[in-house]
Amino acid sequence: MQGSLHREGINMVKAEDLTLIEKASLLSGQSEWESRELKHRNVPAFVMSDGPNGVRRQTGSGDHLGLGESKPATCFPTAGTVANSWDPQEARVMGEALGAEARDLGVQVLLGPGINMKRNPLCGRNFEYYSEDPQLAGRLAAGLIEGIQSQGVGACPKHFAVNSQELRRQASNSIVDERTLREYYLTAFEIAVKEAKPWTIMSSYNMVNGVYAHENEHLITEILKGEWGFDGLVISDWGGSNDIVESARVGAGLEMPAAGLASARQVVQGVKDGRVTEAELNASAQDVLNTVERTRNTHPTGDGFLTEDDKIRNHEIARRIARKTAVLLRNEKNALPLKKNAKLVVVGDMAATARYQGSGSSKVNAYRVDNLLDSLKAREDLQVVGYAQGYDRQGAERADLVKEAVNTVNTTNPDVVVACIGLDERSESEGLDRSHMRIPQAQLDMLAELVDTGKQIVVVLVAGSAVEVDFADDVDAILYVGLSGQAGALATVDVLTGDVNPSGHLAETWPVRYEDVPNSGNFPVEERDSVYREGSFVGYRYYSTRNIPVRYPFGYGLSYSTFEYSALSVDDEGVTFTVTNTSDVLGADVAQLYVHAAHSGVLRAARELKGFQRVELDAHESKQVRIAFDDYTFRHFDVDSQSWQVEAGAWELFVGNNVNNTPLQATHVVQGTMEPQPRNEALGHYWDGDVKNVTDAEFEALYGGKPDLYDPQGVFGANDALSSWSSSRSAVARFVVNHLTKQSDKAMERTGSPDLNSLFVLNMPPRAMAKMTAGAVSPEMVDGIVDIANKHFWRGTSHIIAEYFCNASANKKTLKEITHD
Repeated sequence: MQGSLHREGINMVKAEDLTLIEKASLLSGQSEWESRELKHRNVPAFVMSDGPNGVRRQTGSGDHLGLGESKPATCFPTAGTVANSWDPQEARVMGEALGAEARDLGVQVLLGPGINMKRNPLCGRNFEYYSEDPQLAGRLAAGLIEGIQSQGVGACPKHFAVNSQELRRQASNSIVDERTLREYYLTAFEIAVKEAKPWTIMSSYNMVNGVYAHENEHLITEILKGEWGFDGLVISDWGGSNDIVESARVGAGLEMPAAGLASARQVVQGVKDGRVTEAELNASAQDVLNTVERTRNTHPTGDGFLTEDDKIRNHEIARRIARKTAVLLRNEKNALPLKKNAKLVVVGDMAATARYQGSGSSKVNAYRVDNLLDSLKAREDLQVVGYAQGYDRQGAERADLVKEAVNTVNTTNPDVVVACIGLDERSESEGLDRSHMRIPQAQLDMLAELVDTGKQIVVVLVAGSAVEVDFADDVDAILYVGLSGQAGALATVDVLTGDVNPSGHLAETWPVRYEDVPNSGNFPVEERDSVYREGSFVGYRYYSTRNIPVRYPFGYGLSYSTFEYSALSVDDEGVTFTVTNTSDVLGADVAQLYVHAAHSGVLRAARELKGFQRVELDAHESKQVRIAFDDYTFRHFDVDSQSWQVEAGAWELFVGNNVNNTPLQATHVVQGTMEPQPRNEALGHYWDGDVKNVTDAEFEALYGGKPDLYDPQGVFGANDALSSWSSSRSAVARFVVNHLTKQSDKAMERTGSPDLNSLFVLNMPPRAMAKMTAGAVSPEMVDGIVDIANKHFWRGTSHIIAEYFCNASANKKTLKEITHD
C-alpha cells in the first residue's frame, strides 16, 4: 500500500533508538531541498520540491524562490484558476499527473497545494490559493492531495495558517478571533486533512495571535494533531522556524531549509534544561522518520527527465483542465462562440507571449508553452487577418503601439477583434502584494481606442485573481482564462470557437472597485500586527450580508447553454433538485447550496456555501441532483464551550448557480445540539456585517478581550523585518535597506519582473538568517547583527566574528557525533 510505514524487508527506525543528538539533528534539513540523512542508521534523506501547479525540480544546490534553473516539467493551471472548475475530481487527475512527474524527477514530497483563504484581492500570492471560501478550497485541495499521494509521493498543503499578505510575511502577527479562525481560516485545512490524509503539512511564516505558526501549540498540538488526528510531518516554510525547541515540544518535526547543526545543539540543550521532554522530542523526530519510510521506495521510474509520451499526455491533461476553468463573464450579441471562417484581428502582447503562471517559488520551467496568436492562426475555420502588440507589457504609455493596433483594425476590416489583456508578471508574485486592482492603464487606453472602431470586441482576460473591469459594458464578450498553464492558449481557442462550452464559475467575488472590499483600509499592514477586524465577513459573506453590488458574484459563470433549476425537496440528509439544460447545446453548470439560520443568536453571514456539484447535461436534458448535508453544513464554533455546535431551529436553504442567483429556496428545521441563544449586543456593527465601522470595543467583544499589540519602542529585535531598519539610527542598517530597495526597483525596471531575492531579504527578520544559511550563521551571530541595527556597530561586529569561529568549531564536533566519523 502506498504510504505504508511497514515496508517488507525493512526494519523501521525508531526515534527512541537514536542518540539525543541524532534525533535532534533530524529536525532540520541538510540542504535546500533535503531532510537530514543518517547513513549509519539507514535513514536516507527525502527530497522536497515546490509543486502547486508543476514540479520545480531544481538542479544543483537550488533556491526556494524560483530563481535557479530547474528541470523541464508540465506547467498546469494555477490553483486560483483550477478552482474555477469547481471540480475536485479534475483536481485529483491533475494531482495524479503531478505526483507521477514528481516521482520521475526524483521528488518525494511535493510542496502544495496552497489553500489559504483569499482575505483580500491584493495578496500577491492569491494565484496560488484556491478560493475565498473554505468549503470549495478544502474539497479541491483534498482532490489534488489524493491524486499526488496515489503515486507514492507525499503532498504538503500550505501555509498553516492565517497567511494573508506577502508584505512582512516572515515578521507579521495575524490577530484573529477564535470563531473566525476555526470556521473560516482553518476549515479548508480541516477538510483536506480529514479527507485526503496528507503525509506532511507546511506551517506559515507568520505568527497567529502572537505565537509563530511553526511553534503554535494551539494550532499544531491541540487542533491539527489532537482534534483532526493528523499523523504526518509538520514542515516549516523555508526560513519560517523561530524557536526549534518550542517547535519540537509542540510536534512540529522539521525546519527547512538548512539551519545547520546549531539547531540540533539547541534541542539537546532544551532537553537538558527541561524545555522539551525526550518523549516530545521522540515524537517530533518520529514524524520525520515516518516520512522517510513513506517515501523510501519512491524512486524515479526513468532518468529524471520526462519522456515524449509523458509530455504529450500531460500537455493534454493541462489543456483539458484549462478548458474547465475558463469563465465566460460577458457575452452580448452572440459574440461567442466565434462564427465559422470569421476574420479576426488579434491585439495584445500577451497573445503573442503568453502569461500563463505566477512569479516566485511556484514558477515552473515549462517544456512547452502555447500562445493565443499562434493557436488561433492554426485553426482552419478562422482567418487571422492581422496582429498588433497594442501595449507595452510593463505598462509604459506607447501611443505608437495603440495607433498601430487601431490602424490594423481599420485596414483589415475584421469581423471580430480579440484583445488579450491582463496583469503582467510584476503584478502577481510571491514576495509582494498588489498595490491596486486595476489593469495597467496603457491596456485600458488601447482597449478604449479599439472600442471606438465600432468592431465587435472580445476580451481574453489574463490574471491570477480578481481585477476591476470598468470596461465591461463597452465590449461584447469577456472570457476570463486566469493563469491557465502551458496549454492554456489551446484551451482558450477551444472555448472561443465553441468546440468547448465554457463552464467555469468564479471561486472569488469580483468587486466593482477595490474600495468596496471589507478590509480595503487595512491591507497590507506594514507593522507587525495585522488585526482581522472584519472577522469572517470576507468576500461574498460580506457583500451578501451588506447587499453591496459587485461586478461578478462568487460562483458566477456564463455558458453557451441556458439552465433551469426546479423541484427542490429537502430531508434531514440533504437537498434534491432538478437541473435542466434548456438550450440546444451540450453544457455544464455548477449547482451550489447556501445556508443561513433563520432566527439566530449566533453571528453569521447572510449566506455560506455548504455544498456544490458540477452537472453536465446534453441539450434539453434534465438531471436530478443531490447535495448531502455533512458535518460542516450547520455547525459553528461555540467559544464558550470550546466545541462545535449546531443551532436548533429553522434554517434557510438556497440553491442556484451563484451566490446572487438562487432560484430555489426552502426552510428546513434542524434538531441541533444547542437551542438558539440571545445575541451578544456588544458585537454592534458586526450584526449587519458593517465591518468597516466596527469599533475597538466591538472587535474586543468578538476577539474575547484586548489583543496584545506589539510596541517596538524604537529597538529592533531578531524578529523585526529588515525593512523596518529604514528607521534605524544605524547608518549601516539604513544603507542595507536602501540598497535592497533600489536593487529591487532597478530589477523591476530592467526585467519587468520583481527581484525576489531582494524582496525576500527585506521581508526577512534577522533570526531567519540562522535558518537559511546551512550553519554559516548561528543564532548567536544573529545577536550581533541585531546589535548593528541598534547602532552598536563595533560591539555587533566583534560578536559576529567571535561567534563565527565558535560556531564553525562546534559544527565540526557535532557533525562527528551525528555521522560517527
